[in-house]
Amino acid sequence: MAKAEKKPAKAAKAAKTAKPAKTAKVATKPAAKPAKAVKAPAPKAAAAKSAVLTKTQIIAGIAEKTELQKKKVAEVLDLITELTYKNAKNGFTLPGIGKVVVQNRSARVCRNPQTGEPVKVPARKVLKFRFAKAAKDAIIPPKAAKK
Repeated sequence: MAKAEKKPAKAAKAAKTAKPAKTAKVATKPAAKPAKAVKAPAPKAAAAKSAVLTKTQIIAGIAEKTELQKKKVAEVLDLITELTYKNAKNGFTLPGIGKVVVQNRSARVCRNPQTGEPVKVPARKVLKFRFAKAAKDAIIPPKAAKK
């Protein structure tokens, strides 16, 4: 009696895993594919506000405000860049914007996040940029003092 009960269970399991029988293919016309939705391009004014200014845009903006040639403005910008690179190890200040400084990081022991194994990180020098207080206040207004 126990064998008779097991057979229907095995047959039901086999029916679930069995592949359906192949049927003859009937030539039918393929259904038309639905058209893909096309996104409208974002307005250029909104994209320009969120985008980071490029070197060319900076040069064009300065040239427009000062009425100088773009070529001369580009030369000035390149000279400021050169001065910053040469004097960064001593500290270089861009008035009203901030200061480029070299900071010494001490040697330390960290952990590899995948293995948990301790890893020694050697001491090294890194460049930092410290924003001037005027720049911070212009970009992010200070909180009002509570009374």
